[in-house]
Amino acid sequence: MRKTMMVFGLMLVLAMVGCQKPPQVEIDGAKAALDAARTAEAMDYAPDSLRAAEDATAALDAELKAQEQKFALFRSYKKSKELAAAALAAGEKASADAAAGKEEAKQQAQALITDATTALNDAKALLEKAPRGKGTQADIEAMKGDLAGVESSLAEAQNAFNAEKYLDAKSKAEAAKAAAGNVKSAIEQAIEAKKGRR
Repeated sequence: MRKTMMVFGLMLVLAMVGCQKPPQVEIDGAKAALDAARTAEAMDYAPDSLRAAEDATAALDAELKAQEQKFALFRSYKKSKELAAAALAAGEKASADAAAGKEEAKQQAQALITDATTALNDAKALLEKAPRGKGTQADIEAMKGDLAGVESSLAEAQNAFNAEKYLDAKSKAEAAKAAAGNVKSAIEQAIEAKKGRR
């Protein structure tokens, strides 16, 4: 009788331990949070947060693999649950940080497009006052060409902005602003040089 009770008790323990399964709901939630962060463009707008979420998910995967390699009786998924919760939190943070980063980039891109447009208009107005005369026509035509390039870059920046590619829009608007500023400086130098010759 005692032997039968021991065998029954051992079977009960085996059945209980053997029923231990990975916390699939928590694992799925963590993976979904990481996917959502990637969809939210965290790679572009919150790379550090995304890296932290990826590292947390990798730690979860490593722990799950370690448990799988153990004999069924010795598996424990307590740490896996904790790591899944940490990975979920990291994924959600990456999504939130990406949204904030994207909004900030949007504001910066809009401001740069406005600044570049102002710089372009200033350079165009100044070009009308550029000194004309012998030997200046080629310079004026070159500057007109430069300003046409600025207009083209600005159009590309606006298109990128409209497509919600804010980092690209920022880059193009910065280049356009710098080019317009260079033309403006060249015209101002020409005007000053002409004044000096008088």
